Amino acid sequence: MTRSENFPKWYQNIVAEADLAVSSPVRGCMIIRPNGYGIWERIQYLLNKRIAETGHENLYFPVFIPLSFIAKEAEHVAGFAKEMAIVTHHRVKMDGGKLVLDPEAKLEEPLVVRPTSETIIGHHFRERVRSYTDLPLLWNQWANVVRWEMRTRLFLRTSEFLWQEGHTAHADREDAMKETMRMLEVYRSFAQEDLAMPVVAGEKPPYDRFGGAERSFSIEAMMWDGKALQAGTSHYLGTNFAVAQDIKYQTKSNERSYCHTTSWGASTRLIGGLIMTHGDDDGLRTPPRIAPRQIVVVPVLRNNPDDAGVLDYCDRLAVELRAATFAGEPVRVLVDGRDGRWVDKRWAWIKRGAPVMCEIGGRDVQGDKVTFVRRDKPRTGDHIDSHTVSRESFVAGTTKLLQEIQDSLFAEAKARLDRDIVTNVKTLDDLQDYFGVAAETEDADEALPPRGWVRVPWKKHSKDEAGPILAVLKKRALSIRNAPLGQGATAAPCIFTGAPADEEVLIGRAY
Repeated sequence: MTRSENFPKWYQNIVAEADLAVSSPVRGCMIIRPNGYGIWERIQYLLNKRIAETGHENLYFPVFIPLSFIAKEAEHVAGFAKEMAIVTHHRVKMDGGKLVLDPEAKLEEPLVVRPTSETIIGHHFRERVRSYTDLPLLWNQWANVVRWEMRTRLFLRTSEFLWQEGHTAHADREDAMKETMRMLEVYRSFAQEDLAMPVVAGEKPPYDRFGGAERSFSIEAMMWDGKALQAGTSHYLGTNFAVAQDIKYQTKSNERSYCHTTSWGASTRLIGGLIMTHGDDDGLRTPPRIAPRQIVVVPVLRNNPDDAGVLDYCDRLAVELRAATFAGEPVRVLVDGRDGRWVDKRWAWIKRGAPVMCEIGGRDVQGDKVTFVRRDKPRTGDHIDSHTVSRESFVAGTTKLLQEIQDSLFAEAKARLDRDIVTNVKTLDDLQDYFGVAAETEDADEALPPRGWVRVPWKKHSKDEAGPILAVLKKRALSIRNAPLGQGATAAPCIFTGAPADEEVLIGRAY
């Protein structure tokens, strides 16, 4: 199944064939397999390093949150009400040979299984903050969250997923907004430099802010089919949560003032974005910075006495490669010495997306050579292009080779992003002509031809004011993704109302 034939089916095939994840017995949840979790560990390591470099400390909060905590912030609870999983009992018992809830074990207060942690962390902020000298508090946790999704897809939208969530408290708006934008930049640079995934950073429209936030920002990535993936968010929460939870501090002038808070997060949906940004018809392609294994060495064994020499040569090559560094780390190398045909191993690693695969046979050993394949380069017809160089030059050029692959994948995705953001859509009729009208079904937009995004002028509207606009967009399975940062003033009229526009926004279909 190719991308152009059926992109959703292609995506499912890649997840399976790259051995990334499978569905669990619990509806909407996933089992992340070692190859998928290896990518997540790389995301954790590299993103956590950036978070730590900005002064944040890691900690952990419970997965259970009292319902009363969430109920304190009305707008926040409204945003998650339909997705909350609730624990009501602490024990079951046998009744007629069946396990049932024990009515005597009903909790005095229901517990919400963590959908996000603003409320419970805010509760601890209140206990922790006394004076301006305690601020800012810069905290982050790596955890799982549960949001009971009705329509799920592995990595992109699951009932349970893994993420990091940052939560900070500040003395004033200026410092909190500085933090909000700093973390948005952390996500932008991480996505582009480590995931090789070009993104557009911008502000979400007022009606699409995180529940309880005063301002919300996102990085939006374009997938191969032109849809947007929200790859990270950063929110300035103002004093909304502080007022609801009485998070105050003593100022220098001995007054009591509410803290300004922020929150920001990124999740395992980044792996879904990685697949849909870089994958091709042969499988996954993984940028070297994020790849669990950057070079895989496959011995070409013939079941003859020369095999021992081939295996020994592969092991020595791996030792030399591990002595090299890329992006400040030792090169990650695996020698695949498992039983089985080497050609089957080749295809397995192509599907899994290893950036470089070396195929070492008797001739390579005799000539002190290395034959290798670059995963970033598409194959020509049925032929997989390989290169043979001396072992010495291959080892010496390892760092350069991995950087070339990293840059190549980013450049390919960036060219697609730049090409598929159009600016010549001036009216609603143009919008309809460009995207086509989707039927009123959940999967209707998947049957429409791939399209990118449009960048159009618009006037900011509140949620109530935006109702008719949202109805127009919904008929086309569209949404406003964000208003890109750094744009100048526009004199053009709003595409929806004709009123003077405040800014330009990106519109597209999204995951």
